[in-house]
Amino acid sequence: MKKKLSLFCLAIFGLLLTVPVYADVTCAGVTIDQKIPDVVHTIILLIQIVVPILLVIFGMMDLMKGVMAQKEDEIKKGQQTFIKRLIAAAIVFFVIAIVKMLISFVADDEDGSLTNCFNCFVNGTCKTE
Repeated sequence: MKKKLSLFCLAIFGLLLTVPVYADVTCAGVTIDQKIPDVVHTIILLIQIVVPILLVIFGMMDLMKGVMAQKEDEIKKGQQTFIKRLIAAAIVFFVIAIVKMLISFVADDEDGSLTNCFNCFVNGTCKTE
């Protein structure tokens, strides 16, 4: 399973590297290549899609193991594992929203360059030169 997941991640990473370069992006006064925010945006989008799917699959497997064993201890162990995975998945899924909220509190720039830079990397809405 780990080998297949590694090959899948490698294939996705390889596809991300083939994204064409369209223009340069100015982000908080620094000019960077458009490819970097595109790759980061795609990775974040994949994480937000894959994490809930994996949570459902692994949660079903945990609970099914307990039910198949027909032991109360195994069922409780499966439930506890599922709850831990649910909490971890929620943290991973909502980390972007939490970081965006923190940046909005911390950012003192009147022109919004830090917020625009964050939106460029996370939402894929970059202002090109």
